[in-house]
Amino acid sequence: MSIRIGMGYDVHQLAKGYKLWIGGIEIPFEKGSVGHSDGDVLIHAICDALLGALNLRDIGYHFPDTDPELKGIDSKILLEKTMSIIREKGYDLGNMDATICLQKPKIKQYIPDMQKTLAEVMKVANSQVSVKATTTEKLGFVGEGKGISAYATVLVEGAPKSTPTIKKKHH
Repeated sequence: MSIRIGMGYDVHQLAKGYKLWIGGIEIPFEKGSVGHSDGDVLIHAICDALLGALNLRDIGYHFPDTDPELKGIDSKILLEKTMSIIREKGYDLGNMDATICLQKPKIKQYIPDMQKTLAEVMKVANSQVSVKATTTEKLGFVGEGKGISAYATVLVEGAPKSTPTIKKKHH
């Protein structure tokens, strides 16, 4: 059994004319996340954490913003595909802890729905998915309402399916 830890971080600009998707839930607000996909900053950070745990690069490598087929895509689909990649390598989610940084709107009432949605998409128990939110006390681009960011840390467990054999040189 092998355990691996990954960390993900993502940022999106907030602007009028876009929807605000966080953790697979649409949040009613006057601004939304600007992005090639639906701009779900939390899911993007989670994908990066999962991929990083297994040294598989990042979300942009697997799902480039230059791919026209991904324009406007629901980020839950990207998370499903990322979980498939992880499972193909012989791993599964042990647990995840994430923090959303957003000055406005207040989102604590949506967090249980985010946890439930993320757990369903990843096909894990709700107890394996922790989501928190914080402000930046009106500091920086988040505090000024110009953007949103998210951090995610994951622990993945499993047995690697393709372990390279390293032969020792004998002197």
